[in-house]
Amino acid sequence: MERVCLDKSALKAVDDYVEYRRIVGDADGGKLFSPEQYEEYKRKVLPQRMKNRLYVSFGVPGGIDCKPVGPETPCFCTHRYKQHRTEFDVIPTERPLALPCQVRGCHCPAYEYVPRSGSTPVRCRCKHLAQDHSEAAGHLCNKCSSCSGFHSPHTCGCGQPSSAHQTLIETKQEREARGRPVGRDVPYVAMGGLTGFSSLIDGYVALEYSDAGDTKPFAINMMIASAVNRSSI
Repeated sequence: MERVCLDKSALKAVDDYVEYRRIVGDADGGKLFSPEQYEEYKRKVLPQRMKNRLYVSFGVPGGIDCKPVGPETPCFCTHRYKQHRTEFDVIPTERPLALPCQVRGCHCPAYEYVPRSGSTPVRCRCKHLAQDHSEAAGHLCNKCSSCSGFHSPHTCGCGQPSSAHQTLIETKQEREARGRPVGRDVPYVAMGGLTGFSSLIDGYVALEYSDAGDTKPFAINMMIASAVNRSSI
């Protein structure tokens, strides 16, 4: 493997680009903003983004967040969360809140997390994968006629069947009302349910602690380290 050496200015350029991409996402249409456009984008977008951030998780209603959704987390339609609509100037009042896919040609009406068993995608009771089903509402199977819609017999690590879970999209105020952590206000696009280090693993493993700090961070870090050693994230 060829070794690549970068000087300090090149390393800073890489860091600046990573920061730019985390803030802008695909909003530049594939053409980098000029420095002036970048500053104007941050001035106009970031205050509203941090005010209207949406938190996305997968779990049993009234229970823990079994899977916090981040920008790279795939949807039923196979596209990632960051490729869906994740921001609103004014958050709609209707619930559940639908975040449609923005990839051209995709008919996905709303972001919907599909659970996995380790690194393996779960299958429908018709034996086919989620990707073999339509991304449109109802999720009918494209490979068989007997399937009435995607329904997996998979059981989550929390002990509940996947069918008892749902993708929850909520505002900061709604999440705080449930006593769930909201983390710091960050300028990055499509952060979803990522609120801290413990969000990197499933919620039934990491006992996420609220801002009140009623669970000791040391104990949480020990559990996370143990889980990371047993599995890949």
